[in-house]
Amino acid sequence: MKSKYKEYLKLNKNLLIAAGIDFIVSAAVAQQLSSLESYLNTTITLVVDFATYFSVFLSLYFFDNRKYKSKSNKTDWTYLKADFVKLISSVGIGEVVYLTSRWFLQFHFLNIGIEAYQASIIAQFIAFVLFMIVTNIVVKFTKLYK
Repeated sequence: MKSKYKEYLKLNKNLLIAAGIDFIVSAAVAQQLSSLESYLNTTITLVVDFATYFSVFLSLYFFDNRKYKSKSNKTDWTYLKADFVKLISSVGIGEVVYLTSRWFLQFHFLNIGIEAYQASIIAQFIAFVLFMIVTNIVVKFTKLYK
């Protein structure tokens, strides 16, 4: 298999693992905050979602991608910065789609009477599918993996 496809698989694996952990944390937080107004529940859950997701994803991504170390075991900062900019732009555009759709979906589901943890899970699932589509398109466009 070509190395660029292996890199895509590693990226998507890390995105999925981070999302799995985040699904559990976000659903628990949403349920704990179920007594709050819908807009507060949604906003706080989204902040926790963002912090959890990115801390797990970035840890996994940089653990899996040790290609930034040279033979002398020093970090190749130029290469790391270039890839980091491409990664942030790719994931960042996907994240805008994710955050926007997730907030409105969860808010809507809470307002129509769905349980807080269910609203969180459903909204997160739909938003994550959109995020994965957009992120993979932008990763291809930015040529993160040549």
